[in-house]
Amino acid sequence: QMRLVESGGGLVQAGASLRLSCAASGRTIVFYHMGWFRQAPGKEREFVAAINWSGGRTYYAEAVKGQFTISRDNAKNAVFLQMNSLKPEDTAVYYCAAADTARKLTTASEFLPDYWGQGTQVTVSS
Repeated sequence: QMRLVESGGGLVQAGASLRLSCAASGRTIVFYHMGWFRQAPGKEREFVAAINWSGGRTYYAEAVKGQFTISRDNAKNAVFLQMNSLKPEDTAVYYCAAADTARKLTTASEFLPDYWGQGTQVTVSS
């Protein structure tokens, strides 16, 4: 069983930056593609970004391309989401997720998580 714990969320003003972290335990993330989803109030959970097991390929939702950057440190068993130029519409609970590398990851839609974190709140004020 893998446990994912997010941190780094908070309340910021529009235009600010935040860096979310996801610490994994129980299993090594080298055997998993990793990613982030978010869920805004009253909306469904949506894909934000994913990164393959080696870090060589990344995928982003159109809404965050050029604004967010996903990265991973397999040695530290951690994944990160750098969020720049934050907007009020980025307000959501952000979830870290892991998908077994037994399934290929060549498009964003192929990122189907096996494990989820509990989420961290990001609130962007205008």
